[in-house]
Amino acid sequence: VNKGFPDGTQAVAKVSIEIKDQEFLVLVGPSGCGKSTTLRIIAGLEGSTGGVVRIGGRDVTNVAPKDRNIAMVFQNYALYPHMSVYKNMAFGLKQAKTDPKEIDRRVQDAAKILQLDSYLDRSPRNLSGGQRQRVAIGRAIVRDPEVFLFDEPLSNLDAALRVQTRLEIARLHERLGNTMIYVTHDQVEAMTLADKIVVLRDGRIEQVGSPITLYDTPANAFVAQFIGSPKMNFFSAGDLSNNAGQLLGRELVAGQDVGLRPEHLIPVDEAQSVVAGKLELVENLGEYALVHMVTTTGVEFIAKTEKPPQQAKGEIIHFAIKPELAHYFDKETGLRA
Repeated sequence: VNKGFPDGTQAVAKVSIEIKDQEFLVLVGPSGCGKSTTLRIIAGLEGSTGGVVRIGGRDVTNVAPKDRNIAMVFQNYALYPHMSVYKNMAFGLKQAKTDPKEIDRRVQDAAKILQLDSYLDRSPRNLSGGQRQRVAIGRAIVRDPEVFLFDEPLSNLDAALRVQTRLEIARLHERLGNTMIYVTHDQVEAMTLADKIVVLRDGRIEQVGSPITLYDTPANAFVAQFIGSPKMNFFSAGDLSNNAGQLLGRELVAGQDVGLRPEHLIPVDEAQSVVAGKLELVENLGEYALVHMVTTTGVEFIAKTEKPPQQAKGEIIHFAIKPELAHYFDKETGLRA
């Protein structure tokens, strides 16, 4: 599909994705990359300027959202404040004139799945943010759609609730088995939830693959730095030690960047050093430390180590990496070399 504007701007440019039945697909990328627009085109809430949307083999490009057999969960919960949890979850079915007994069965089933049984009589204002989001998800579940669409559903929650709700969504997918399409700018969410990830930038697909494929073999420098936390460090040949090429088993050339992930850097003595730097800052996070360094050529990088270094601020630390864990990218195109 395409989504263009009269001024020539392309919000979505030739995005072509095949999503398998029961797959959990995540659209990820920075703000403005076209992921929410793509989701809204699938939902029928936004028209495209070219291309076709098919759901279950049926062309729904010009079909109204209510007739696409999809259910959408938004960033803002969009609950009716004057209605109880039960009535909020039942509202769509009631509008569709579903049998009251069937409505009750579906609402009760969804409430059990989401652990909302004891909250059905409450109004949304008496619920926490996480509970409200579960009500919004419950409202989607009762419709029994072919496809669930999630548009950054966790961004309004605090860190602890995000982790908890993320787990609930993963369990929900396992239990229901429906196809799910999920939009986020958070690569941790993408990595932990997805069967398949689509990385978008400026309305175009940068790479499609499983989380482990994107982490182990990023197609280009953008994906390499977007997937992984902290992001991958990039060096020119001149930023590395004199014998780095020998230690990595590869000739380092001027037109390439070498990518080294922070978690793969191992503190070593100078003889084994691939990259060295002056210690700038240590973030001691308990289970690991983020060691902020700067090379003699002025390149900042981060090493993720099990324990904080014993060196003092300003001292030099040397790091090695297993040769198979180094990545190489063409400086000009950004493509994997």
